[in-house]
Order: sequence, then C-alpha cells, then structure tokens
Amino acid sequence: ECSVPYFNNKTTGARASLPVYVGKGSPREIFEEIQSFMLNDGIKADLLTDQSLKKLLVEKGIGIDCSGFSYYVLNAESEETGKGSLSKHISFIRARGILGTIACKLHPEKNTDVATLAHDKNSRIIPLGEVRPGDMITMRYADKNNLEAKQKGERNHILIIHQVEYQNFIPVKIHYSHAIAYPEDGIYGTGVRQGTIEISQTTTSILGGIWTEDGKSDADNRIFTYASRAQTELRRLKWM
Repeated sequence: ECSVPYFNNKTTGARASLPVYVGKGSPREIFEEIQSFMLNDGIKADLLTDQSLKKLLVEKGIGIDCSGFSYYVLNAESEETGKGSLSKHISFIRARGILGTIACKLHPEKNTDVATLAHDKNSRIIPLGEVRPGDMITMRYADKNNLEAKQKGERNHILIIHQVEYQNFIPVKIHYSHAIAYPEDGIYGTGVRQGTIEISQTTTSILGGIWTEDGKSDADNRIFTYASRAQTELRRLKWM
C-alpha cells in the first residue's frame, strides 16, 4: 500500500494524455495501469513493498492532482447519496462552444478543476457551524495582484472534508484529505495526505481554527500558510 503520488500536469505539458497520465485517473484506472506495468516488466506483486510501489508509480508518471482526487471522492459521494454522478450536475465554466462542451462531457474528470468546483454555479458557501462530510475547502488565488502567492508559484487548491467530530451536536473537529506536493517532499514524498482543523463555538471562519497536518499546526503548517494567502472558502456542492 502507498499514498498515490501527486501529479502536476502544468509542469509536464501532458494535458492531452489519458486521464491516468495527467493526474486525473480513477482509482481503478491507476490500479489497472500499474498492474499492466508489473506484467510487462515481470514484477511480482508479492515482492513489492510500500516504498517500491510508490517508487514504481512515480517512475511511470502515474499520480493524482488535487482536483482529480476531489472529483473522484465527490463523485462517489454524490452517487452514494442517490444524486447521480458529478458529470450529470457540473456546469463546465471553461467550456467554449459545442466542441468544448462535448469534450467536457466526454472527460469530466479532466475538466473539473478547483475554479469549476468553487464556482457559484456549482457550489455555495456554507457557515462553519453547518459543516459536514462531503463539503470542501477551496483555495483560490484569483487576485492577480497577489504578488506573494505569484512569486511562490502557488496555485488553486482544494481539501475534501471526510469526517466531522461533534460535541453536543456542534462541530468541534474537521478531518480533511487532499493531494499535495510540498517542496520538502522530494520525489517520493508527495501524494494524498490528511489533516485536521479544530474549531470552537466562537470560531466563525475556517481560518480561525487550529490546523494540524504532519504534526505541525498553524504557523508551522504549510497548508495553513497556503490557505491564509488564498481566497479560502468552505463550500458545498449545490445538489448535495
């Protein structure tokens, strides 16, 4: 077992490739593709370790980006709750003309980015006190004058809330998942990871909570730093 590595197709220029090679592959597609490589290369599954599996994924260029990860988690949640697939509901804000619309419908996973999920046509901002699993925390750097973010090369990002702890029916701790690559992760340390946000009755903003990831909180937590420089919102898909 291993965390699927992070994949950033903006740095590779592989946008026309199959979904599994541009950070948009489904869990099944990733599984089947790595099985194919193992068969072709004569690699036996029982000889793989967690580390060698991660290395194999990285070397074959297979991974997931934050919006690809979010698409499949939210799609599964939407289907599980009887609302149907995301592609049935999503408004593709970047589609241009008939051909663009067709392309988005054929490959919704490749055309559902953070800006699309965070658009008012697809989701709405919700109060912190109403947070529940399946909600998302979106981070957008829409302000072209945000020089600090631009200089650091920061891009839109998204976290998916997978668990909420309550006390007297009031949310007190949020658990999130996301796909990310931090500079200190090196080649093999990137991928899907999780963190928490502790909130209290007096907390009104998601940024007002205590963010913890990899044992680091707030000032030492890189994802909190990203969130504090972005337009960060707690959102829920409109049909959920």
